[in-house]
Amino acid sequence: MSALLELRGLEARYGPVQALRGISIEVPEGSVVAVLGANGAGKTTTLRAVSGTVRRSGEILLGGKPLRGGPEAAAKAGIAHVPEGRGTFTDLSVVENLRLGAYTRRDRSVKADVERMAEYFPWIRDRGDQRAGTLSGGEQQMLALARALMSRPRLLMLDEPSLGLAPLIVREIFRIVRELNEKEGLAVLVVEQDARIALNAAATAYVLEVGRVAVSGSSAELRDDEAVRRSYLGY
Repeated sequence: MSALLELRGLEARYGPVQALRGISIEVPEGSVVAVLGANGAGKTTTLRAVSGTVRRSGEILLGGKPLRGGPEAAAKAGIAHVPEGRGTFTDLSVVENLRLGAYTRRDRSVKADVERMAEYFPWIRDRGDQRAGTLSGGEQQMLALARALMSRPRLLMLDEPSLGLAPLIVREIFRIVRELNEKEGLAVLVVEQDARIALNAAATAYVLEVGRVAVSGSSAELRDDEAVRRSYLGY
């Protein structure tokens, strides 16, 4: 399977602080890949580096072509980034949030895609006019995911989708992500502290430690390796 996203020797900084130290990661076409690790390991920075919101160096290839520029360039190239903390536009309605997700598109099927999102998130049909800020935390996370999908991305990047949510909501979000991957071939790069749920969703995983890749492999291999579980995954 060919690589959709390739990170080669990626480094990133926040001022004088080096957050990534030459990491290399691949996301194959149509695959789900997890990035795991403790707080401060560099997981969120990895996604920010791909989106161009942090100072970076090294190579980022999307479909074999160099990816340069900031968030707009990443979006136009087909990358949708759902950041930690959801980031919905709280003063806008549910449908207005969804339409904003399609701002990079030039086709006329946006209305049809709002209905497509309602197939994955049925509550959207009855609450399209509701202000996003009045939704529950789980609904806001689902709206952020649906808004990202409105761009019809080649690659979906999720940052800590389980953060602060009830287990039932987390399982539903990951169920939808798996369904999108299986039915539509959507490639997903997910950053997650809950190693169990991430390894169940992903085919392969990378464990970061202080800005470096400490270990990588198939999810099954990492799940079954007791030393890896104890040292890096916390269970």
